[in-house]
Amino acid sequence: MDANWLDIGPVDQLPALGARTLPVQGGQEIALFRTANGKVFALHNKCPHKQGPLSQGIVHDTTVTCPLHNWRISLLTGEAQGEDKGCVPTIPVKVDGGRIFIARAEALAGAR
Repeated sequence: MDANWLDIGPVDQLPALGARTLPVQGGQEIALFRTANGKVFALHNKCPHKQGPLSQGIVHDTTVTCPLHNWRISLLTGEAQGEDKGCVPTIPVKVDGGRIFIARAEALAGAR
């Protein structure tokens, strides 16, 4: 894998319908999510509404529900769903050889 990708670890360490956090520079966090069908997504770990920890939310299909006020956020786009308006930055992810990789530039950009 090239230097543009950070190796986060084995995909089997991320449970289906679960999440883990990854600290990045500046005290920020990235939330990694795994759907029931095994797809992996990464978002900044702050809901656009009241900065709730998305990693503590419930994953449904390709959305996560914020634990604070039940906003549903798309894991694909970071956009709030339904009547809610707002967006959280997404980070490109790929799984290769059973390991999770995130895009280095986007991960570090979230630290600013």
